Amino acid sequence: MTSLKNKTNKTLIVILGPTAVGKTSFSIELAKHFNTEIISADSRQFYREMRIGTSAPYPEELKSAIHHFIGNLSVTDYYNVSKFENEALCKLEEIFLSNSFAIMVGGSGLYIDAVCKGIDELPDPDEKIRNELKEKYKNQGLESLQQQLKKLDPEYYTIVDISNPNRLMRAIEVCLITGKTFTSLRNNIPKNREFEIIKIGLNRNREKLFNIINSRVDKMINSGLIDEVKGLTKYRNFNALNTVGYKEIFEYLDKKITLKQAIENIKTNTRRYAKRQLTWFKKDESIKWFHPDDLQEIIELINSH
Repeated sequence: MTSLKNKTNKTLIVILGPTAVGKTSFSIELAKHFNTEIISADSRQFYREMRIGTSAPYPEELKSAIHHFIGNLSVTDYYNVSKFENEALCKLEEIFLSNSFAIMVGGSGLYIDAVCKGIDELPDPDEKIRNELKEKYKNQGLESLQQQLKKLDPEYYTIVDISNPNRLMRAIEVCLITGKTFTSLRNNIPKNREFEIIKIGLNRNREKLFNIINSRVDKMINSGLIDEVKGLTKYRNFNALNTVGYKEIFEYLDKKITLKQAIENIKTNTRRYAKRQLTWFKKDESIKWFHPDDLQEIIELINSH
């Protein structure tokens, strides 16, 4: 990747925050103001088959501003945060050829950190340990992995998606290989970027946010989430489908729970996910926090940077 000529002339505006806070519509208004393009850092909106359950932008929203990394993958594709880092940086360089600003928006803290700071040089997977952890997960369930990580690295346990077995196994594996906590090995030496970064966090009153989450889940159901999940049944073991909104509907389709219970579980798990996102982001003191209605104030902050 070639260097940009003048770092100070190029700025990446990062719009982040919990799920359902209003990042999509806000980032579109910001992109229109600065006449620039949007990079999605929502790791589940990458998958074209998962439109409803991930609240991917509507077609008319995608037409309002140029978006990248929305529906660009299939659930069967292998993808990871390292690939995203490389592809997003290449796309940013393209955008910066004709724009002073670019916007990145999302709630996936790991993917945002990868672009802003780079991902860490962690040890390669250990096949023996990974197979042992897979057996443990198969025989003892998700909770066994959760408890093991909580014991090995209680700090990372508070911010990781504890419903994602792959994330849990990778963190446990690193702890066991290195004898150190996963937390201590993450983001120790940020990589230099050839652009400025402004991080804008969006948040709302918790009660209001949770009401929006509950309402959005109801809209997903009414928009056809059940049919979307049914159409993905043969792919259910792929990592992309290990996601809130899909796992619960699979349980309903398996007749393990009622539809009413599935809907309530989606709401509960989404609220928990929003809390974990905020825990992750609150650790970053460079983030400036605003209400989603504060567009003009945020534009002034960006212009004065």
